[in-house]
Amino acid sequence: MRRTKEDALLTKEKLLDTAELLFADKGVSHTSLQNIAQAAGVTRGAIYWHFKDKAALFNAMMERTTLPMEETIHRVGMHPSDDPLAQVRASVLDALNRIVTEPRTRRVFDIAIHKVEYVDELSDVRARHLRVHRDCRAHIESALKRAQQLGQLLAQPSARVMTVGLLALIDGLITTWMLDERLFHLTRTGAQTLDLYLQGLKPDRA
Repeated sequence: MRRTKEDALLTKEKLLDTAELLFADKGVSHTSLQNIAQAAGVTRGAIYWHFKDKAALFNAMMERTTLPMEETIHRVGMHPSDDPLAQVRASVLDALNRIVTEPRTRRVFDIAIHKVEYVDELSDVRARHLRVHRDCRAHIESALKRAQQLGQLLAQPSARVMTVGLLALIDGLITTWMLDERLFHLTRTGAQTLDLYLQGLKPDRA
């Protein structure tokens, strides 16, 4: 029984590895489950044993890479600090650094940004994307709201507006860097840009 479970886990990981490479090469819409099965050397039945459809396979591929990053953001909201801005800064830079230094993370983000279409068969992919975005926004908004209460940020605009602007900034940095990595260093430029953004939201101590 133990060996069977180990074999099943190995097959699942092989399917995720294969799907990741094919999605990166051909795009998600142009990669079929049959393509993945053939490349992985298994039957389509093996895929359906682990995943109900291509959207479930895609989401599992995303989760094994992005889940640690999502957990970093979650800690910002779940564990309040007397320096919430430092928490937010550290979590954002950790995410950017993972994209720069981890090939798999970079590849998965490239797939998510440039290689997926939210067509009918991938509606669950869009649903997951929205859920993750809302969760991250809620945790960051909670931290920025606490920073306002501590007098570290201006009372206006609202923490929601600040958070939306911050996420748009991060998304823009990642998307632009993915198009041309030579343009700037994602982590260093990300840190400088993030600091400029947050500094503009702080009260004038003069």
